[in-house]
Amino acid sequence: METPSSERFPQLFWGLAALGVCMVLMALIGAGAVKSAKRAGDEIEVTGSAKRSIRSDYAIWRLSSATQSPALQDAYRDLSANSARIRRFLTESGVPDSLVTVKPVETEGVYRMTDQGMQTGELAAYKLTQRFEVRSADVNRITALSERAAGLINEGVALQSSAPEYLYTKLSELRTQMLASATEDAMRRAEAIATSAGAGIGAVRSARQGVFQITPRNSTEVSDYGINDTSSLEKDITAVVRVTFAVD
Repeated sequence: METPSSERFPQLFWGLAALGVCMVLMALIGAGAVKSAKRAGDEIEVTGSAKRSIRSDYAIWRLSSATQSPALQDAYRDLSANSARIRRFLTESGVPDSLVTVKPVETEGVYRMTDQGMQTGELAAYKLTQRFEVRSADVNRITALSERAAGLINEGVALQSSAPEYLYTKLSELRTQMLASATEDAMRRAEAIATSAGAGIGAVRSARQGVFQITPRNSTEVSDYGINDTSSLEKDITAVVRVTFAVD
């Protein structure tokens, strides 16, 4: 039995109306997606870097002498003799007193141990230590001194010598230059990426400075917290920036 045309018309009308509403909603959703895609694509973030090789221009050398004896006076006498020889070694090597810092004598009690390795309250000896610190811009002389100091041991001096620490004092001046170079590198990278997509870059939206990496020459070591190598005379400094550009 056929449905009267008067009944079919409302059904057809409401079906077409529902279809129309769906099409409008789909168009609105599509327009929103296009607009979001455009917003997401109107900027680009790139990382730029700059590297510079430097040579340390300042050195710190630490050395010390320690003596031990059951009698405090004997320990002090031996320490005084060792300290005097160290001072003479530095003077003969051309190091002025103004570059040498002599720390106060440190006194430490040495207590007897039981057979089980437990410390007792019985004093067995006194240990005395005197520390020296040499700071100089003549890094070559400090390097040579640290290498020759072992000869004092052959003379009977109880010597402990650390490897020199090498610093670069002009880092603050170099930092600005390297950040500028790293930003220029970021711009070149952004232009290359944008050009390949048929676009161009506009103004800088934001810029973030990364950590400086001061590493031994030709090292590939990096750290999220930055590296400040003091063991090497020859170093590499790397600066990193992250820059966000507008895309035209």
